[in-house]
Amino acid sequence: MAHTPQIKIPATYMRGGTSKGVFFRLDDLPEAARVPGPARDKLLLRVIGSPDPYGKQIDGMGGATSSTSKTVIVSKSTRDNHDVDYLFGQVSIDKPFVDWSGNCGNLSSAVGSFAITAGLVDPERLPRDGMATVRIWQANINKTIIAHVPVTNGEVQETGDFELDGVTFPAAEVQLEFMDPAAEEEGGGGSMFPTGNLVDELEVPGLGTLKATMINAGIPTIFLNAEDVGYTGTELQDAINGDPRALAMFETIRAHGAVRMGLIKDTGEAAARQHTPKVAFVARPAAYTSSSGKQVAAADVDLLVRALSMGKLHHAMMGTAAVAIGTAAAVPGTLVNIAAGGGKPDAVRFGHPSGTLRVGAEAVQLEGEWSVTKAVMSRSARVLMEGWVRVPGDSF
Repeated sequence: MAHTPQIKIPATYMRGGTSKGVFFRLDDLPEAARVPGPARDKLLLRVIGSPDPYGKQIDGMGGATSSTSKTVIVSKSTRDNHDVDYLFGQVSIDKPFVDWSGNCGNLSSAVGSFAITAGLVDPERLPRDGMATVRIWQANINKTIIAHVPVTNGEVQETGDFELDGVTFPAAEVQLEFMDPAAEEEGGGGSMFPTGNLVDELEVPGLGTLKATMINAGIPTIFLNAEDVGYTGTELQDAINGDPRALAMFETIRAHGAVRMGLIKDTGEAAARQHTPKVAFVARPAAYTSSSGKQVAAADVDLLVRALSMGKLHHAMMGTAAVAIGTAAAVPGTLVNIAAGGGKPDAVRFGHPSGTLRVGAEAVQLEGEWSVTKAVMSRSARVLMEGWVRVPGDSF
């Protein structure tokens, strides 16, 4: 019986922050997949092992969670003052689509390292020892990210003593600057608060009216008060991911919030846009035990945040949502700011299911409109495997 053999494509499997993904150089992809479209999506779905009705992604590189069902395409940038263009694809686990509507802040921390190692950054710009500055154009959202990557003996330094809650082992610290992270094209015609309000009354069928801060910064995010949806802000994954009614409630909130933000026209479109917006709930500081057994004291944090990604409570915090948290916390009057104790902080440390994370943001108000110049946080990244990924030749 005739069969189509597998093909192999150069690829690198990397951890960035609390996520993992398969990284490609654009020029290494098969020609049909070098441009956006069905061929590219089908290829990446097959690489990751989706759609998988079993929800395990056994026949692919995915790890059956939103944090590990990710792909990245990097190329030399044609834009002034940028080194590389970075495109992120969030691969659905059980459905046949790739969501290109937003960035992954965690994997952003691995893009600079990958770009240097892959030869996509001008060698003249790289120190033999010191900190390399990689200027990244985030093509999903048309924003600039600056990655500060440590270099030792002319090579990317991956090992170190920087600890990141949600990641088991220490590694080298990579500082990220998300420049002007508020969205320009989606929801509200470029306003950081697309409804024009710091807090909205969001009507959700079956739930009533909820207070919500809806912000476009890092990634479109809907923030709720934990107590308004029956939680304390100290929950771990099982408390929500094991409750189908809770997941359905949050998806309903997400869909109606997406309409209110102008991201979709009606709630029926939400199912095809799983990556954005995110839904998160906040609470004032309280003590809890993290998923690793680490004790987090109320004094260790400024506020508590729990966020959902791709329909499930995240095991830590999405990097882009951390940008949204830092930005919203810096604006007096948002639900995030109120949970953090008010004022106008330039940085906050928040508690998430795996521990804590600090994020800073510079927010300013001009003529009544809030904007943020940049958000800053530290992550780490590491190559896990490199070589080729194989897929059946007729899969795209």
